[in-house]
Amino acid sequence: MSLLVSEIPAPVLRARLYEALEIYVAAMHYPRGVEHSRAPMWAEHMLRDGWRAVAAFEIPDSGPRATTAMDDVATAIDDATAIPDGARLVGIAYGYHGAPAYWWDRQVRSAVRDTAGPPGTRLMSDYFELTEIHVAPSAQGKGIGAALLTRLLSGLTESRVLLSTPEVPEERNRAWQLYRRMGFEDVLRHFRFLGDRRDFAVLGRTLPLP
Repeated sequence: MSLLVSEIPAPVLRARLYEALEIYVAAMHYPRGVEHSRAPMWAEHMLRDGWRAVAAFEIPDSGPRATTAMDDVATAIDDATAIPDGARLVGIAYGYHGAPAYWWDRQVRSAVRDTAGPPGTRLMSDYFELTEIHVAPSAQGKGIGAALLTRLLSGLTESRVLLSTPEVPEERNRAWQLYRRMGFEDVLRHFRFLGDRRDFAVLGRTLPLP
C-alpha cells in the first residue's frame, strides 16, 4: 500500500463524513454512536471562515497518484471522484480561522486572560484553530499524523496555530509526541472546558512552519 496525503474541499469530506467520523471515534476511544452527534457539528465547521481540511488515504501500489507520507507535492483533490479506486481513508485533520464568535475561542480566551492578562490574549488575535486531527488506530505509527499536520499548516496566513488535547500522564501518547516534535508549546495546562470533566492542555506555536 502507498499513501496519499492531500488537501480536500468540503464536498469531499461531506461525501465521506461518516467514514472520517469512524476514524475519530476509534482514535478517541469513544463508544459507537458518538459519530451521529458529531456529524452536524463537523458539517457546521465546514462553513466557517478559513476552514481547511487534509486527508490521508491508503491506496493500492498499482493505483495512480501514490505519494509517500511526507511528500509535500501531493495535488489537492477537487472532487470525490478524483480519489483513486480502492482508496481507504486512514487520517483526517481540519481547522479554521479562530474567532471570538466560536465557543472554543470564548472558553480559551477567558482562561488565557485570567492567567496571563492582556499580553496573553494577544496570542489569540490571529490564529488558526486546529480542531481535529485523527489517524485510524491500524495506521498509526507510520508518520501519517506528521504528514497531515504539515500539510494542513503549510501556507496558512495566520500568525500562529492553537489546539487543545486531553492531558495524559507525562505526555505519553502519540498525539503529545507529535505536537512536541512539531514545536507546540504550552498555553494552558489542566484546563477544563464547560461540560467536560477531563483536563485539557491548550498548545500553540508560531507560523509559518520552518
